[in-house]
Amino acid sequence: MKNSADLSLIKNRKPIALYSSEQVYAMEQAWFAEGYDSFALMKQAAWQMVQQIEQIHEQREVSASHSASTNVYHRSAHSRRVSIWVGKGNNGGDGWLIAHYLQQAGWQVEVITVGFSENDLNIDVQSAASKTPSDKDGSDNRITDATKALRITLASSCSYQRFEDMIDHNDSDKIGLPADIYIDALFGIGLDRAPEGAYKSAISTFNRLTQQNDALAIAVDIPSGLVASTGEVFDRIAIQAEVTLCLIARKLGLHTKDGTDYSGDVVDIPLIPYQMVLHQTAKHHMIAAKNSNQAFEPVATLLTAAHSMKPRRQNSYKGSYGHVLVIGGNRVDCSQGMGGAAILSAASTMATGAGKITVACHENFHGSLLTSLPDAMTINLHDASGVKDLIKQASVVAIGMGLGRDQKAKALFIDYLQAAIADEKLIVIDADGLYHLASLHIDNHKLVTELREYSAHHRVCLTPHSGEAARLLDQKVSEIESDRLQAIKQCATTYGGDWVLKGAGSLVLEQEEQIYVCNVGNAGMATAGMGDVLSGVTAGLLAQQDLSAEACSLHQAVLIHGFAGDVLVNQVNNHYSDTNTLLVGQRGLQAQDMPAAIRHVMQLMIV
Repeated sequence: MKNSADLSLIKNRKPIALYSSEQVYAMEQAWFAEGYDSFALMKQAAWQMVQQIEQIHEQREVSASHSASTNVYHRSAHSRRVSIWVGKGNNGGDGWLIAHYLQQAGWQVEVITVGFSENDLNIDVQSAASKTPSDKDGSDNRITDATKALRITLASSCSYQRFEDMIDHNDSDKIGLPADIYIDALFGIGLDRAPEGAYKSAISTFNRLTQQNDALAIAVDIPSGLVASTGEVFDRIAIQAEVTLCLIARKLGLHTKDGTDYSGDVVDIPLIPYQMVLHQTAKHHMIAAKNSNQAFEPVATLLTAAHSMKPRRQNSYKGSYGHVLVIGGNRVDCSQGMGGAAILSAASTMATGAGKITVACHENFHGSLLTSLPDAMTINLHDASGVKDLIKQASVVAIGMGLGRDQKAKALFIDYLQAAIADEKLIVIDADGLYHLASLHIDNHKLVTELREYSAHHRVCLTPHSGEAARLLDQKVSEIESDRLQAIKQCATTYGGDWVLKGAGSLVLEQEEQIYVCNVGNAGMATAGMGDVLSGVTAGLLAQQDLSAEACSLHQAVLIHGFAGDVLVNQVNNHYSDTNTLLVGQRGLQAQDMPAAIRHVMQLMIV
């Protein structure tokens, strides 16, 4: 259900605070500590979600049934059918109450329970029938909120089936439960492992049924199987939601790693004013304000909009917008080397708006570089004296793209990085530069300490993917991917500087503690050379001293890079008609397509 990139909104979307599951639990507990009732909150959550569900269904029906020729909307004649899948926790309690409210609203409701015994569903209907969702329902504090919700819903004669009974009589792939909407209320935000047994089978069946019936899949709070704090999905066992109704506060896991593939469109159901609750709790319980604020400080900020830029002054020249020196594109032994990496980085630097650029690459690549980028200057990568003279002249030094990984390349990296630090240059390190930096850390080389100390007062940007981050931290890639937030923090602590951990929902860490999630880009960008393009965009922004601090930040570079990729794979609004000529699609997207799209995105951001 995710929309195509709407670049008219680049400048208009507000950042969104992201939290861990532990923080969301703390928000709830702070609310209850103020005397508010937990079951009342569950009822309010369910009621608000029902309003969203009906609205989403109505919009879907209008879209599907609207006649383009007559402009007449034909409402579907059949009853609205919903299949609600509930587990035993509070997430399941939300599901039971959603079933109750939807049935009252005239929906044909079927609840599918997972993990319930027959005894769990044997209730005193006479007693439960006397209660409604508006009752206090506090007569027995030993009864959980989820059980209260179950009792109320079953007392209203809501239809239900045990999933375990269904698979006892049928193969799970033969179960047919036709519905317009399937609602996932199996697991909440506490899950931290792969679903097993009946839950695993239920998730698979749920996904099959939504696809088979071309139905809408809606997740309550978070898709079951997705880890709320990290975005991890184990063994690809998770609900494939088209819409996620996110309760209380936005979870980090919805927007990074696997979360981007499973959460669909995220709709916020805020429920409680948690910032107000924070201050009240601190006041009443004499919690130190500093500690209390830290507990509720977002773990990251979701960015979907880039910072605008002002038009350039007429009275300017190429020197006004910086000189970038790209160091890379080596030829190692008898191979053809990685000349393309330096060329892609250089082309992206120019597309971003740097005033001039020099590429220090192997002399065998000079001809290719000037053919593809005639406005660049070149120097032999192995001319140490000449390169270090250019480092003195440059505004930004970007090093590592196609530099090579042998000992000669390592010696060049050390020599040129030390020169950049000595001359107090802005620095971008990527690709083979990161490989050598990891080796230097293993060697306990003094350059690692020098770089960390230098970055405390000068801009240093490092741009690894998870494989490079694993080497930098001497970990396995799986360890990096299991907690990307912790990994990027550890990189910054070890090496200093500003970092991007590339991937789905790229993480950016700047100024030692501010973390962003960049919610742009697409799977078409998972192709060779895209990292070189990002290094070029980063260097190109850093070089332009007329830009504000935000407009030349690392997170701005990641956003521009992602938006450019989205331009190339999505059909955007027609009033940007020239973007149609850029459309190439995910399967065919190549890094060499990016500079044209980068130029386009840069122009869109000028106000």
